[in-house]
Amino acid sequence: MTRGGMESVEVFTSEGKGRGLKAQKEFLPGDVIFAEPAYAAVVFDSLTHVVCHTCFKRQERLHRCGQCKFAYYCDRTCQRDAWLNHKNECSAIKKHGKAPTENIRLAARIMWRIEREGSGLSENCLVSIDDLQNHVDSFGEEEKKDLRVDVESFLEFWPAQSQQFGMQYISHIFGVINCNAFTLSDQRGLQAVGVGIFPNLCQANHDCWPNCTVIFNNGNHEAVRSMFHTQMRIELRALSKISPGDELTVSYVDFLNVSEERRKQLKKQYYFDCTCEHCKKQIKDDLMLAVKEGDKKPSAETVKEVIQFSKDTLEKINKARLEGVYHEVVRLCRECLKKQEPVLGDTNIYLLRILSIASEVLSYLQMFEEAADYAKRMVDGYMKIYHPNNAQLGMAVMRAGVTHWHAGLIEAGHSMICKAYAILLITHGPSHPITKDLEVMRVQTEMELRMFQQNEFMYYKMREAALKNQKIQVMPEPSNENPPSLFHKKE
Repeated sequence: MTRGGMESVEVFTSEGKGRGLKAQKEFLPGDVIFAEPAYAAVVFDSLTHVVCHTCFKRQERLHRCGQCKFAYYCDRTCQRDAWLNHKNECSAIKKHGKAPTENIRLAARIMWRIEREGSGLSENCLVSIDDLQNHVDSFGEEEKKDLRVDVESFLEFWPAQSQQFGMQYISHIFGVINCNAFTLSDQRGLQAVGVGIFPNLCQANHDCWPNCTVIFNNGNHEAVRSMFHTQMRIELRALSKISPGDELTVSYVDFLNVSEERRKQLKKQYYFDCTCEHCKKQIKDDLMLAVKEGDKKPSAETVKEVIQFSKDTLEKINKARLEGVYHEVVRLCRECLKKQEPVLGDTNIYLLRILSIASEVLSYLQMFEEAADYAKRMVDGYMKIYHPNNAQLGMAVMRAGVTHWHAGLIEAGHSMICKAYAILLITHGPSHPITKDLEVMRVQTEMELRMFQQNEFMYYKMREAALKNQKIQVMPEPSNENPPSLFHKKE
């Protein structure tokens, strides 16, 4: 089944998985298979005043809705575009006296759209909201309790003059949000800022080694003429060559975990048992649990002790990061690495996690040379584990490249920035803000590399002078959050 604007894909019944998406034509790495605007989307509660409620960009100065005093927008264009979806919400918030939580707001936006258009197929949608999975029957006691609280809060907020829905249908909508909501990120793709429902994307099944990736595009309202404005949307992009008839898959979880852990996570969050090739054959598990090779192979007992020590240290690190005590984070990382290095292999995920944190925090503290050493080792390990066109790999290589550049290691820095740019061209596309940033860095580092190759002494002299006149750019403060995951799970 295909529908306008979605000619390149069809919904089919995937054996053992229910519905899935299948390609109707050939795609090459980096091709956009389809772009889909949100059926409904809202900004997270904690960011409602710093993120535009239309395009989800983070902005310094936003215009507030004069009526409800709750919604914020980049400018008049974004405010006008929002009105259809905000109109009912605006009067309901004024009447209720305050805005409800993001879950209630998202459910209400879905219901108001159903009130306007009916619950059948919307334009360009392959499935209706009614047909999306809700998995309410699989909920545990805690989830059922949360669902009851959400339904009660929704009924308090929902206006009497709006169409009234039965309890079962309201529960269905919350179930759909619980297991189908997609994380929306800011324009740099580095922070999760909201949550939305994209019915077509919901049809793509999971694979730990997928052939597609999903990128959030905030759209563009800056063009002078509104006919050139583009809408906020998600893009499903090909990671490898896809032939007509191939199933289109995305990964719901980060690959950097052994198959047993990924399966547990998928079962808990999405209620299915992963049967992908990588889980069935435990592909790459041996790399992720690698121990040091050599004459004196560490004993199983030693390995177990070091892994337990790593887990305990990661908990302490999280606490120190939350408190912003970065020198303590560095001390814990160094202490842990000292224990890990004689025992764990270069691709062991516990070693890689510590290397990643150490390189990020040391960069922030401007201890670039030590940070670059750890970043290099982290990237070398990631390269052996991740799919070559993985977005998280691209971001990690970019971070490592910038760290090397700041450390004055221009050859390695330029090489990594080029590598990251090649990956992000496929995963994010050439017009994504982060790819554009990388292009600027690539040009700058190429120029510096040429200068370095012509005269090393002069290069370092000029670099030194530049750093004296201009304070070195401070790296962003380390975040305690993981990069935005694909699907949003209510905590």
